[in-house]
Amino acid sequence: MSATTADAVLRAPDQTSRLRFWSAAYTLLVLLAGTNLPTPLYRGYQRTFGFSPLVVTLIFAAYVAALIPSLLVAGPLSDAVGHRRILLPAVGVAAVGALLFALATGTAWLYAARVAQGLALGAASGALSAVLTELEPNGDRRRAALVTTVASAGGLGSGPLLSGLLAQYAPAPRVLPYVVELVLLAVAAVAVAALPPARRTTRWRPRRPRIPAAMRPVFVTGGATAFLAFAVVGLFLTLVPTYVTTLSGSANLALSGGSATLLLGASALAQFVAYGRRPAPVQATGLALLAAGLLRLAAAGAAASLLLLLTATVVAGVGQGLVFLGSLTEVNGAAPADRRAEVAAGFFVIVYLGVGAPVIGVGFLATVTGLLTAVQEFAYAAAALCVLLLAALTVRRRRNTRPIPPSTD
Repeated sequence: MSATTADAVLRAPDQTSRLRFWSAAYTLLVLLAGTNLPTPLYRGYQRTFGFSPLVVTLIFAAYVAALIPSLLVAGPLSDAVGHRRILLPAVGVAAVGALLFALATGTAWLYAARVAQGLALGAASGALSAVLTELEPNGDRRRAALVTTVASAGGLGSGPLLSGLLAQYAPAPRVLPYVVELVLLAVAAVAVAALPPARRTTRWRPRRPRIPAAMRPVFVTGGATAFLAFAVVGLFLTLVPTYVTTLSGSANLALSGGSATLLLGASALAQFVAYGRRPAPVQATGLALLAAGLLRLAAAGAAASLLLLLTATVVAGVGQGLVFLGSLTEVNGAAPADRRAEVAAGFFVIVYLGVGAPVIGVGFLATVTGLLTAVQEFAYAAAALCVLLLAALTVRRRRNTRPIPPSTD
């Protein structure tokens, strides 16, 4: 055997490394699917426990409020003590959240369940992202990033569809989805236990993300567009399922959960198609499509048209996916190599704030104006912000490409 052939054999990925890589992707998908299982069930919880749409948004916000500090603490801790030591407890806490939902007898149980889910996902997000990058069988970081993106969108989108189908067509609608989740989490725990142990340990200390001054203009615009894109995701995960039920006149839970799945499926497909393209045009195209989808969402309420709503969902989903891909790629590209993880942590804090914060305002508004009007007003305001951010991106790009005038010295 030649030296070149021997070297190729040594570099070739074995079955164990492939299995570990796809096990990590499966764990990420299952955790994210579990966080969105309640999406089509909130209307039933409202009727049973007697709370308003505002409480739905506050329950969702409790999840985000737990997720962000967990993300900031567990990321550095995972680097210090090893990913497996963080992921196993995270899967366990996710199982506690599923049990709390399955046993819920009042609104307080829902808050506690969402906090547990937020803690679990916050702890696991950074560790799983690192595991997928480190264990990609061929060392291809771009492929690892694509798998992470698709697994994330797949998990976010499959959760509402799975729980909607089970709740609509199977017994025990507010228990069975979480029983299925517990089984899937048990498999994930076995997969995580098979991950390699920590190769090194370092001293852990909590820290907050700091953004280098040279990249702050890119970070501000990228963060703002991502915040807006995920505010739309938050809306579709909390209030739009009820919006769908109102417009369609149908109480079918698979239909209401499918609206979030449709949005996130369109987002994942758009990211897959646009992957590898220049981030600035991708981001600009995404903002234009996101604005168009939001305007269609508002029009669907005025026309009481379910077909228009479904079209709006697809257009907004494509726009959301392009905005997210473009902004994340641009921020990652501008970050210094030695601070990329720190910058990414700050970026995802903004993303999760976008998921949780704006829908609280929509929930408050819904208590005054009604759900349809509140969603319409959010859609108009968010579409206007898309146009403003598109203008800001255009100005920034022109400044960056403007030729430098010759010196007169």
